[in-house]
Amino acid sequence: MSEQFTHGYALLIGVGESAYSNLSLPVTVKDTQAIYAALIDPELCAYPDNEEHIRVLNNQDATKEGILEGLNWLKAKADSDSQATVFVYYSGHGWLEENNNSYYLIQHDIDPFDLTESALAAETFTDALRQIQAERLLVVIDSCHAAGMATSKEGKTTPAFKLPQGFVEVPPSKSLIDNLKQGKGRVVFTSSEGEQKSWIKDDSSSIYTYHFLEALQGAGNKPGDTEVRVSNIMNHLGKVVPESARQLYDAKQTPHFDMDAGDFVITKLRGGKGLPDKGWDEIKSEAMQKINKIADVINQHGKFITNINEAHGLHIGDVYHK
Repeated sequence: MSEQFTHGYALLIGVGESAYSNLSLPVTVKDTQAIYAALIDPELCAYPDNEEHIRVLNNQDATKEGILEGLNWLKAKADSDSQATVFVYYSGHGWLEENNNSYYLIQHDIDPFDLTESALAAETFTDALRQIQAERLLVVIDSCHAAGMATSKEGKTTPAFKLPQGFVEVPPSKSLIDNLKQGKGRVVFTSSEGEQKSWIKDDSSSIYTYHFLEALQGAGNKPGDTEVRVSNIMNHLGKVVPESARQLYDAKQTPHFDMDAGDFVITKLRGGKGLPDKGWDEIKSEAMQKINKIADVINQHGKFITNINEAHGLHIGDVYHK
C-alpha cells in the first residue's frame, strides 16, 4: 500500500500566458501541470491531493500578488508543521537590469513599459522565501527560456520580444542564488547557468522538466531506495540535461545546483514502494510511458489544473474529463 508524503508542501508557478502576449511561454504551464500530476499520484510522489499541500499558479493566476500570497501561504504551513518540506518551482522569464545588477521575475501581470515597478524583483521574492521557516526548502528556478516559445492568445506564434534597453535574459547569478539559499536547509536549483538558455524538449515539456520527472520516478536512485532526495534529482539532472541539449540543439545547458545546506527527502519514491532489485533500468520503460501519458493528458485537457479543485482524483494514466 502506498504511503503519503504528509509533510510535503509545494507552490508551482508557470507564468504561461502573459498579459503582454509577446511574453507568453505556454510550455511553462505544461511543465507545472506535469510536475503537479506526478506529485499527487499516490503511486509516485504521494503528496496529499488537496490545496492544503499544493498550490499551482498558472497563466492569469501567476501574478505578482498571487506569487507573494503563495509564498506567504507556505510560510503559514511551515509555521504550523515543524516537519514541513517545502518545494517552490518557478518557470517563466527572468531578466537582469545590467546597470544596477537587479534581477526580476517576469510574472503574468507585467507592464513591459514600466518594468522595474511592475515586475517581481528578486529581492522581494527572496525576502518572502526567507520568511518560510522550514528546515527543508527546495527552490527551482527555470527562467532563461530559449527564443521561439511565445504564443498569442489565438495560438499563433508571435515574434520574439525585444527586451527593454539595459535588460538581458539570463539565469540567476551566483550572488542571487547565494541570497536565495540564506537560511537553514535551503537548496537552490536553476535550469541553466551563465549565458545559457533553457531549451524545450517538444511542445509538451522543457528538457529540464522532462528529466526532472524522470528523477521523481527514481532515475537518480539506487535499488531499494524508497524516497527521492534532492541529491538524487541533482545527480540525474546533471548527467542527462546537458546531453539532451547537445543532442537536440547542439547547445549547452548545464543545470546549476547549490545545496550547501545539506541533503533531504523531497518525495516518496513510487508511493514508498521504492525501486526494485534491478533499479531504474527495470522500471524505465514504464516510467517513460507515464511521462508520455502526462503529456497526452495535458495536450487533451490543457487547463485541467487552472482551478486546483478540478484536479482532485487525477493521476497519471487516468483519462480526465471535465
